[in-house]
Amino acid sequence: MTTPLARDEPAVLHAPTLGQAWLDVADAILARGIPSRYDGLAVREISLVTLLVERPDPDDEIIARLADPERLAWMRANFTDHAAVAELGGADSYATRLFDYEHTGRDQVAWVIDRLRRDPSSRSATITTFQPHTDVSYIPCVSMLDFWLPAGRVELVVYAHSIDFGAKGYGNLVELAALQRHVAAGLGVPAGRLVMTVKSAHVYDTDDAYLRGVLTSRGLRSAAR
Repeated sequence: MTTPLARDEPAVLHAPTLGQAWLDVADAILARGIPSRYDGLAVREISLVTLLVERPDPDDEIIARLADPERLAWMRANFTDHAAVAELGGADSYATRLFDYEHTGRDQVAWVIDRLRRDPSSRSATITTFQPHTDVSYIPCVSMLDFWLPAGRVELVVYAHSIDFGAKGYGNLVELAALQRHVAAGLGVPAGRLVMTVKSAHVYDTDDAYLRGVLTSRGLRSAAR
């Protein structure tokens, strides 16, 4: 039996904050996502959605109050701890991929800072988390990070092949915003917008009740469906 895939027209969700972006995309998934399966598990899915966040703050108030602290801590470790990630079959963490690419000592984030310092008009301060020599069963969800300086602010443009917005998406947003601020601090300039394009935005059925409860607390429409 063929697994159904979402086939939406590309859409942009504008949000002032990370937390509002999370709630908006979660609301859209529960409201109009199609039933499907991801890695053998039931999900509801939309596709080709871009989140445009005007003021990305790693200390987002909505996420701090409504997200699962353990899942936030897990994602934090993924972006800061160079140890292999047991839950991902021993795959390299984002920290390794970004700051010690393929265990070669190559700090991709330092390279971004240096490239933008040398050429503030660069459109190619672009890095990847994909390590093709070792990534076989696990392909990192956040695949490409592109930094540039429109209006003198560090804007981060991200591509992700898939994001689970029930359990991990809010953590991804927080850690990407923290990385964006790290680059901005290295350049001595403010952080600007965060733009994240996601091919498959989904919620596992196991997180449906939790997410509907979160949306109910914010008075969003799909919670009652």
